[in-house]
Amino acid sequence: MARNSSFVHPLWRHRELIYRLAERDVLGRYRGSLVGWLWTFMHPLAMLAIYTFVFSQVFKARWSSAGAPQGPLEFAINLFAGLIVFNLASECITRSPLLIPANPNFVKKIIFPLEILSAVNLASSLVHALTSLFVLMIFEILAYGSVQLTVLWLPVVWLPLILLSLSVSWILSAIGVYFRDLGQLSGVFMSALLFLSPIFFPLSALPARWQPFLALNPLSFLIEQTRVVVVSGHAPSFRMLLLVVLMTGLAAELSYRFFMRMKPGFADVI
Repeated sequence: MARNSSFVHPLWRHRELIYRLAERDVLGRYRGSLVGWLWTFMHPLAMLAIYTFVFSQVFKARWSSAGAPQGPLEFAINLFAGLIVFNLASECITRSPLLIPANPNFVKKIIFPLEILSAVNLASSLVHALTSLFVLMIFEILAYGSVQLTVLWLPVVWLPLILLSLSVSWILSAIGVYFRDLGQLSGVFMSALLFLSPIFFPLSALPARWQPFLALNPLSFLIEQTRVVVVSGHAPSFRMLLLVVLMTGLAAELSYRFFMRMKPGFADVI
């Protein structure tokens, strides 16, 4: 394959292999467990219950919408929508530094396209995110009797999220070959980012002087836009989305080229 080809080319060319490896990864996580695939539903529900209880009952937090605080039910729905976005990025990013060291057999096979491992990682994380989204849809139906039709805009909203996660995964997977502590650092970083993202509160709830700083977090815009289409029932901000898609697309291209430049040295280290 030409080294100067776009990042889209290897992903499309090896789409069947990506699908098979992602399927193996998802099924392999629950092999031997008692409830198996049900863990994909149970885990997000358990975290939702814990976070909702702690923040809405212990800390008495309320979700503020248009200046009017809303109750625990609205808090849980908005919280879950934010968690789905964060967990997709977090799962993909925290696993990235070990993608290459965990697959030494692939490294030794010259013909194996190591660059698709990040796509496999992303696809596996996306499966769990979509499962959580399905749970959220059921929760909305039980609470409100219907689902917002604007949820159909979600693929557009999540496109930059996918590109961003793929970009970071390529960078971390390449550096992780040479710097093994990166896996621990990425876990700490994502734990901090959990509370620096508008997950437990809307961005508008912050004092005006702090909002620009939190907006620097790339997940902030994507979390807010996800709530707009999934919970609020409004169309996304297309102008900003177009800008973010262009930026994350450029980031994905540069990250892919960085990975390909680092790739020839993997075998010597592994």
